[in-house]
Amino acid sequence: MLHFIYNPKSGSGKGEKIMGAIADKLKQLNVDFSTHTTTEPKHATLIAKELSLSGATDIIALGGDGTISEVLNGIDVDKVNMGIIPAGSGNDFIVSAKIPLDPLKALDIILNGEAKPTDFLNCSGVRGLNVIGAGIDVEVLERCQKSKFFKGKLQYVLSLLVSLIKFKFYHFEVVKKDQREEKNALIVCCGNGKIFGGGIKICPEAKIDDGLMDFIVCDKMSKWKIPNAFIKLMKGKILEQWFTQFSREEHVEVIFDRPTTVNVDGELYPNLPFNVSIEKGKLKLFRP
Repeated sequence: MLHFIYNPKSGSGKGEKIMGAIADKLKQLNVDFSTHTTTEPKHATLIAKELSLSGATDIIALGGDGTISEVLNGIDVDKVNMGIIPAGSGNDFIVSAKIPLDPLKALDIILNGEAKPTDFLNCSGVRGLNVIGAGIDVEVLERCQKSKFFKGKLQYVLSLLVSLIKFKFYHFEVVKKDQREEKNALIVCCGNGKIFGGGIKICPEAKIDDGLMDFIVCDKMSKWKIPNAFIKLMKGKILEQWFTQFSREEHVEVIFDRPTTVNVDGELYPNLPFNVSIEKGKLKLFRP
């Protein structure tokens, strides 16, 4: 049986409509399924955990990156196959997983494909499929959450522009393997997926099944240079820039000099220790 966990408000209300279309298709095909509606933040995690404990083996997240992240944090990855039906405003992770944006085509992969070993990130016990970061991206997300007039990529871009004006660079120490290095930076992140913020290519070479995460630090620069840096980021050329440090890692720790909020797949976690490892192939995900 397929168990769908869905957020009816995802994608500015698309979630309910998409779940209805999926349900109609499954009934036509005589496929057994159940639906579980989320009503508040973190509810999807609780539902996924309860389903896993009850013996469910196929759990599907229907929603945006937030719903996907919550379901990932609730399932038993040793026993559950996870599926994704995109229904959010950003849908960033599905680009890296090559899951179609069309919900019915995504359903077809779940019905006729296989669950493949897929990496995910673990940040001090919090799982992430896409990108974990801190710095200006957190300030942007905080502004996005307060915005009432725009959604999706435009909302992110406008919030970013405001954040660039007010931003104070982060000071931290990077620990990887036996090396330690102090940094002043605009952003630091670990990527399993390629993009965040509704299509911004922060980790353009990341792969979800190579057993490594892409670690990126964008160093401090004069503020008048930041708009050009942002343009390079939007074009997917961030790795070519002088201010970017890039490596592939299995584990990295970032120690900040002040209390810091960490962004895990678009969800904000105040004071979460930035201690990130890659979980190699432990998630079984329906994907092409």
